Amino acid sequence: MDGVQKAKSGHPGMPMGMADVATVLWLKYLSHCPTRTDWINRDRFILSGGHGSMLLYSLLHLSGYDLPISELQQFRQWNSKTPGHPEMGHTPGVETTTGPLGQGCGNAVGMAIAEQMLAARFNTPEYPIIDHKTFVFAGDGDLMEGISHEVFSLAGHLGLHKLILFYDSNKITIEGSTDLACSDNVKKRFQGYNWNVIEIDGHDYEQIDKAIRKALRAKDKPTIIICKTHIAYGSPNKHDTAEAHGAPLGEEEVKATKKNLSLPENELFYVPQKVRDIFSARLKQLERKTTKWEKIFSAYCNVFPDKAALWKTHMEQPIPENLESILPKFDPAKPIATRSSAGKVLQALADAIPFLVGGSADLAPSTMTFMEKYSSVKAGNFEGRNFHFGIREHAMGAIMNGIALHGGFRVFGATFFVFSDYCRPAIRLAAIMKLPVIYVFTHDSFYVGEDGPTHEPVEHIAALRCIPGMTVIRPSDATESAAAWIAALKNKNGPTALLLTRHNLNIIDRSIYPPASNLEKGAYILWQSREGKPDVILIASGSEVELALNAAQKLANEVNVRVVSMPSWELFEKQEQSYKDEVLPPSCECRLAIEAGVSLGWLKYTGNRGKVFSLERFGASAPYKILAEKFGFTPDNIVNIVKQMRSANNV
Repeated sequence: MDGVQKAKSGHPGMPMGMADVATVLWLKYLSHCPTRTDWINRDRFILSGGHGSMLLYSLLHLSGYDLPISELQQFRQWNSKTPGHPEMGHTPGVETTTGPLGQGCGNAVGMAIAEQMLAARFNTPEYPIIDHKTFVFAGDGDLMEGISHEVFSLAGHLGLHKLILFYDSNKITIEGSTDLACSDNVKKRFQGYNWNVIEIDGHDYEQIDKAIRKALRAKDKPTIIICKTHIAYGSPNKHDTAEAHGAPLGEEEVKATKKNLSLPENELFYVPQKVRDIFSARLKQLERKTTKWEKIFSAYCNVFPDKAALWKTHMEQPIPENLESILPKFDPAKPIATRSSAGKVLQALADAIPFLVGGSADLAPSTMTFMEKYSSVKAGNFEGRNFHFGIREHAMGAIMNGIALHGGFRVFGATFFVFSDYCRPAIRLAAIMKLPVIYVFTHDSFYVGEDGPTHEPVEHIAALRCIPGMTVIRPSDATESAAAWIAALKNKNGPTALLLTRHNLNIIDRSIYPPASNLEKGAYILWQSREGKPDVILIASGSEVELALNAAQKLANEVNVRVVSMPSWELFEKQEQSYKDEVLPPSCECRLAIEAGVSLGWLKYTGNRGKVFSLERFGASAPYKILAEKFGFTPDNIVNIVKQMRSANNV
């Protein structure tokens, strides 16, 4: 109450309503170590309703994390460790960045999957070194968001019995009672998902304790504990009101609530010594438990040195230095779609990188992302490396983030590029948290063809590029698709998206043209008609690089034309200015960028005197070669545009 009141903003109701449940969980059952925050076998606690962050911050402070009460007194203020919503990496003990409702639920499912997968790989009967739970607090808002359906449906299907969800059922949202918009039977809903369901009074310690013990005994299903609670519990006048959801109680109501709870009315941020003593005793228990685990793990490493070496590989996730040498070679005489060539690359990577796991949203045959030598993850068998996310792009993104947050695996997910819209909330959070998840987005432009505008991404590449920290790579051929996978694996500081074609592309003969490894620089000079300063620069990404080459060769007798392959703006921006000026010399202002999507952002590279040939409309249903002709993506049209540009500039 005091933190929210001092900040003059925040959400006091949920923290007050779930404090009793949290007390029992944190003091009796949650296995973690505030003084060893990176302990891999700790239980994960996720506050999916991140607006209730003062509950988490209070628990972290009391438990002994490096979060002094002075930080709670700076709630929601500049440079404090207590931002409005929990941020992973910013506040000690915060497992994931939450706030957008439902995303934390997906992260929890991903963490529970990762725990089961590590256990399947490394545990032995004598040494169960991975054996922890994933606890998540979620409210009505989380359960109303569609993503919660996707992730909890999959959790039930996989039988994630170490996942325990506490549903804060206080029947209040911002606008008022949940009756305004929702009449779901949550019990039946979760029974339908194949979950265990327990209903309790969320303010009765005996019921809370009994429910947790029962959930911990589950062997084949996740458990939801439906906690009947009162928002702003203890407040005489704001109890059970929507007002308590997202605004301070007010100074007088805070005093009245403290009086009602037998606390000193005029003391701010008061913690009774008895409470500190209880949490201090719990900390000592947890430290002893962690020390015991470390001894067991040390013995495990001595008994199973091969497993210990593999464990280290999973935890540190080194990328082999010789990847280029093990990747498939592509015959320049045989055109191939970049989705297909990238799929062949993935098979080789799977053999070389044991911690690489991933799957698709029911599209593996089309995205070419099934690792053929390896089995699938399924209920009762988590040794596999392929995921079947089902038609659940929302879930896929959030679960990928959870797997990455847990540690032990490098994860990718695949779908058609147009459905990146469904993944966007999770992608954005991955960028905020700097998670190295990899997206494989195929069917990357109007060249999808017959499926028509609903399946032909136009604005999507610009939408991804505008996310800070996102790396977008659109390779031009099979050789660049291999380099793109390597670049994605090397990027450990944020998400990467690989944009791949459905249609076949000619393979650039690297015995004639510069090596595809130049992709790591984001852009490079692919071809120039003659020495010296270029008169014209054609810049293209993906399938349009071939188009630019064909057009340039038609122009070669008239002008000195340069073709620049630019698969990644973000990688290019990381280069020294001298390199960028070498590729795009400022003295050459006649530049044409070519890309089968909207032009937004290209001005940075074309300059005010250059142009962008793009698609500023939705696609259409027809064979892709017809669409290319109708939309003007032909060498002759590019040649005409360049001639018009030179004529307009009197060159």
